[in-house]
Amino acid sequence: MRLCERRFSIAVATLLTAAGPLSAQTLGSPAPDFTLKTLAGGTASLSDYKGRPVFLNFWASWCKPCRGEMADIIDAYDAHKDQDLQVLAINLTDQERMRDVRKFVDESRMPFPVLLDEKGKVRKSYALRGVPTSVFIDAQGVVRVVNPGPIANETIQRSLAAILPAR
Repeated sequence: MRLCERRFSIAVATLLTAAGPLSAQTLGSPAPDFTLKTLAGGTASLSDYKGRPVFLNFWASWCKPCRGEMADIIDAYDAHKDQDLQVLAINLTDQERMRDVRKFVDESRMPFPVLLDEKGKVRKSYALRGVPTSVFIDAQGVVRVVNPGPIANETIQRSLAAILPAR
């Protein structure tokens, strides 16, 4: 029995390693463009921000880690918006109710655009495995950092250093 468990564990580890982390699929590659509706009623495309460093944060209102990291994301935006940083908060709207999205956005006072991935197309094009996930794109449109899972202020600052011009 013990040998079977060990073989199973090795098989699972091999499969996970072969799949590789999300970042291995996208690091150093051009960020996939997209156009989504915004919570404000318009539309926004990643290409609208060409020439600017962009921090994409994929989230959902039902996700506790997403809620927990939002204050640090807002603080980072406020600290670096003078360096032309753009944060786009992409809600996985295909997985929740709009009233919950609005409530969370209002409560957290997000100062940046909130985009609605209503059909999950952007989630799929970025090969997300879960939320939260943060993607850092440089001014040339190249993915430099992918952080699957909750992101703390220290990690945000390290990631921003990879896409922002030196001060």
